[in-house]
Amino acid sequence: METVMVDAGPLVAYLSTRDQDHAWVEQKFRQLRSPLQTCDAVFSEACFLLKDTPGGTRQLLALIERGVVTLDFDLRAEFAAVADLMRRYENVPMSLADACLVRMSELHGEAVVFTLDSGFRIYRRFRRQVIPLIRPE
Repeated sequence: METVMVDAGPLVAYLSTRDQDHAWVEQKFRQLRSPLQTCDAVFSEACFLLKDTPGGTRQLLALIERGVVTLDFDLRAEFAAVADLMRRYENVPMSLADACLVRMSELHGEAVVFTLDSGFRIYRRFRRQVIPLIRPE
């Protein structure tokens, strides 16, 4: 069974009806099996991006509390690998959240990343492998 790693963009689009990708992301959320996995950095980024969305942070918290999305990454244990990724892609630039998701995809071989971020077309896991993505065409 594939593991789906969710980025901040789809979380924000799902919870904000004003987001241009809301309808597409909402359809994908209905199709995907829970739980979607993410990391603290993505959660923090999504909280920040939802600050002006009425009820956005509360709804994001509810996704975690209901187990629709789980926080499943230990940055302390994976810091060296994440730092290496951020250095390798500093010209993109790669955010901490993106680096954590790339590392998560390395740790879960069957992983696919659910994102709206075009940087994931550039990023590679294990230096050479294309990361399977769920993203709009």
